[in-house]
Amino acid sequence: MAGSISEIKKRLEAASIDMLPQLISEYENDERSGVQKCVESAKKRIKAFEKEKERISELWFYERKYSEFRCICGIDEAGRGPLAGPVVAGAVVLPVDCDILYINDSKKLSEKKREELYDIIYEKSISAAVGIVGPDRIDQINILQATYEAMRAAVSGLSVKPDLLLNDAVTIPEINIRQVPIIKGDARSISIGAASIIAKVTRDRIMKDLDREYPEYGFAGHKGYGSAAHIKTIEEIGPCPIHRRTFIGNFSIPDKETWKYR
Repeated sequence: MAGSISEIKKRLEAASIDMLPQLISEYENDERSGVQKCVESAKKRIKAFEKEKERISELWFYERKYSEFRCICGIDEAGRGPLAGPVVAGAVVLPVDCDILYINDSKKLSEKKREELYDIIYEKSISAAVGIVGPDRIDQINILQATYEAMRAAVSGLSVKPDLLLNDAVTIPEINIRQVPIIKGDARSISIGAASIIAKVTRDRIMKDLDREYPEYGFAGHKGYGSAAHIKTIEEIGPCPIHRRTFIGNFSIPDKETWKYR
């Protein structure tokens, strides 16, 4: 025998995709039902990997379409809707031979997968940067203008100057670079998807840090969005310094003298 079923299972699960075909050929004639289940799982893993490569190839559609441009940058944001915290924009320039898998709209990924991809994107991108605009500025100029400001800051933070921007649905004013707005771009362009991941991870980390400063509001969980518990806390103890005052004006907020954070 080639080993116990548990040993074979561990070996197949630990193997890289490149090694799996060889291992499958070693075990696929083993008549034990447990081994056959392990082999089938390995085959499904290969099939899923090939399907993911096909999906990623489709995500390069816009980058291929505009391939005459030397430096293409994806732009996206995180945090337009929350009641508290900053809006964060991401800008990413990927090399044409980039082989990162599993990039997608950040909202479709688990937190663990976003964190993994965040590091990979920074490692393999030509350049990646974020722009951050805080709640005071959001209240001053409104969330749309603050989003544009964060996007311009992200582009300015790149180590290279793009000659084309692929944006998630918007056209950024006051920027002298050709732009292509793409509806639901974070799920249709690999560059925009990568930008959405670094924006989301950056903002989530900021909100976790702010949770330690203002623990009553639960920022580490809802990240500033308007959950029922979050709204209830605002109405009980008032807002804190990172709340967007223009977003909470219709709440039943107590007198300022009773706010915990004044």
